[in-house]
Amino acid sequence: MSATDTHRAETPVAGGDWETVVGLEVHSELKTQTKLFCCCKNAFGDEPNTNVCPVCLGLPGSLPVLNSFAVELAMRIGTALHCEVRPSIFHRKNYFYPDMPKDYQISQYDEPINVGGWLELPDASTVRIVRAHLEEDTGKTTHQGDTGRIHAADYALVDYNRAGVPLVEIVSEPDIRSAAQARLYVTELRAVLVATGVSDGRMEEGSLRVDANVSVRRAGATAYGTRCEIKNLNSLRSLGRAIDYEVARQVALVEATGVVLQETRHWDESAGRTVPLRSKEEAFDYRYFPEPDLVPLEPDAEWQARAAGAVGLLPSDRRERLTALLGGAPTPQQSEQVHVVVGQGLDDLVAAAVTQGAPADLAVVRAANELAADLDAALALDPGAFAHLVEMEAQGALTATQSKAVLAELLAAGGGDPAAVAVEKGFEALSEASLATVVREVVDANPEEWSRFVAGEDKLAGFFTGQVMRATGGKADGKAIAAELRRLRP
Repeated sequence: MSATDTHRAETPVAGGDWETVVGLEVHSELKTQTKLFCCCKNAFGDEPNTNVCPVCLGLPGSLPVLNSFAVELAMRIGTALHCEVRPSIFHRKNYFYPDMPKDYQISQYDEPINVGGWLELPDASTVRIVRAHLEEDTGKTTHQGDTGRIHAADYALVDYNRAGVPLVEIVSEPDIRSAAQARLYVTELRAVLVATGVSDGRMEEGSLRVDANVSVRRAGATAYGTRCEIKNLNSLRSLGRAIDYEVARQVALVEATGVVLQETRHWDESAGRTVPLRSKEEAFDYRYFPEPDLVPLEPDAEWQARAAGAVGLLPSDRRERLTALLGGAPTPQQSEQVHVVVGQGLDDLVAAAVTQGAPADLAVVRAANELAADLDAALALDPGAFAHLVEMEAQGALTATQSKAVLAELLAAGGGDPAAVAVEKGFEALSEASLATVVREVVDANPEEWSRFVAGEDKLAGFFTGQVMRATGGKADGKAIAAELRRLRP
């Protein structure tokens, strides 16, 4: 299969007479133990400026040494995106911002490690990949002031812990035609990065950031319009809103003056608009030249094969696996849950639990909701313990509420025996006769609400369920309560 063989979605237009054109640059930090050119720890959230050394601070006499595992992860990305893995060289990208203490960034310019490729999206459209190159991340600058932006800042603080962290920048062709497709592309790409083990994909921590190059052109035109780059979008919501705003802004400018200035812009989430950041830099502005302290990178065939062999199942294959476990015909809600489970990298845990006896549908539900909310702990959870918990809930030994409480305890404790935790918490199944008695008592205590429920006010089922749960200390099963209410209802 090649990029030209895949189906492209129909092109939507912006405002009827206008077409949206978007290319994305996705910056993914790699999941290594150390930085790209030194032995400093690669970790998020540590005390500022503690994971630094002469190399990543650019002190005189220090020399970079390339992290071989970062190279292997970069080749995994290239393989997963159908790129050609090539010999490459590193360059110095010169600029004078305070987030890089060397006043340059070591990156790859005209000879990147991964070239060409494509990513097929769940809607069957395809986005071509220009390149996916290795580089070191920059430090993090925090502007102190009312707005958090440089123009109104009293002073700035710089944390160099992130400076030198390995990342791969994945550059797409301008094949994206809407904000919705941009979100779908980043969602699928993130799932690829997580599934291949190269990144944790956590946009909220900055390990995945997106720059969006946005332009507009008349419907049917072949030439591209002037693009503006929106920097450092760190959520799917911001990505979609920023593209929609920028498209509307550019259309208004072209219709009014015919001119859009090429520039770099910042997305102001609170104001819901983009604002100018600086004039758009071109390659010559960075004065690229080959990094004299690093030799050319030429992975041999054996190394490339080892990296390719570690890619494993890609997201589409993982979704198919879970879908098959669900019986092959998932509901729309289950399909959405499957996407969440795969996107968070929890599908191996679910599949392992199912092989140990857990019902697939309930395992997917618990993974998509409870486990996805505490990902670090979830990824360390023993599949056997998870399977046992789900079985207990499916068999009625635990209610849904109790099951969630036991699961939370397992995640907090780093594991354990679900049955023992349930006993410790005093959870025990409520007999059918006991539940019927409690439901009748609740009905008798609320005659007005019961009359309205009988008359067809179905939303009151939630009221009665809550009352029964309160009366039983959460030991009643919600489905059993609903069944008893249906039985009592004339």
